[in-house]
Amino acid sequence: MRIVVVGEGMLELSRAPSTVATDGGPWRLGHGGDTLNTAIHLARGGDRVAYLTALGSDPFSDALRADWQAEGLDTALILTDEARLPGLYAIRTDDAGERTFSYWRGDSAARQVFALPGADGALATAQAADLLVFSLISLAILPDAGRATLLALARRMRDEGRQVAFDGNYRPRLWDDADTARHWRDRAIACCTIGLPTLEDETAMEGTDASAADTAARWRAGGAGTVVVKLGADGCLLPDGRTLPPPQRLRPADTSGAGDAFNAGYLHALLRGAAPHAAALAGHRLAGWVVMRAGAVPPRGTDDPYHRLLDRDGESRP
Repeated sequence: MRIVVVGEGMLELSRAPSTVATDGGPWRLGHGGDTLNTAIHLARGGDRVAYLTALGSDPFSDALRADWQAEGLDTALILTDEARLPGLYAIRTDDAGERTFSYWRGDSAARQVFALPGADGALATAQAADLLVFSLISLAILPDAGRATLLALARRMRDEGRQVAFDGNYRPRLWDDADTARHWRDRAIACCTIGLPTLEDETAMEGTDASAADTAARWRAGGAGTVVVKLGADGCLLPDGRTLPPPQRLRPADTSGAGDAFNAGYLHALLRGAAPHAAALAGHRLAGWVVMRAGAVPPRGTDDPYHRLLDRDGESRP
């Protein structure tokens, strides 16, 4: 199956967690972004993944393209904005593994992706995919016309019987206010077949202490197909209403990208016919590997879990 992921990949500045508290140690330049993280994890697992976004024509953009190709991503849908650069963010991690971000993305190339030459062709290619993946951040960075274009693509694909996965990743700084974020979230929910909200984000957006069950019910009532509510360290709420905790309780080194990794493991398993509980365990396994290492997409190694998320019977390994 072919997957198209839509969003913004950015330059990432980070430090090793052990140096953050003292403001010592060099900053490392890498790359990241919520949907980019998910796309790379999927590609590492052997899925056919194209990333739909825009970069500039500068050396940093060239390096990002090369790095993403090396990770196995199809970069044919990455458009070029001659007048803009990629976005940039810096990440700081505290002793508990929690992270804070500073962003420089107000005029990044990805914001104008659907207004660039080649956009119509990229959209037509994306529509032929088996699965479309995007997030509320994908919508947040776009102007209203771009948001409408992305949701029209999602609606067409859903109407054609294709899969559409939407992650309600809420970053208040990217929105004028919570009402605007809810408006576009609800429009996206109506277009998706796989809903991936996070309870913490939903609580912040709604301004209430709604439960995971309330969140799942709201997304289903809005038109989403199956819904899995991510609960952080407590696991997730499955479509059948059961709470599935992670296989083990961990003390994270860095929680960056945990939800993005869960999305990738879950979708990877679903595409292979796994039941939702087995797919969620695959998501937990990949997220657990990520949070015990620095960075949202840690370097691959002999201990990485990409080719052992599922056993031969389609069940998640412990």
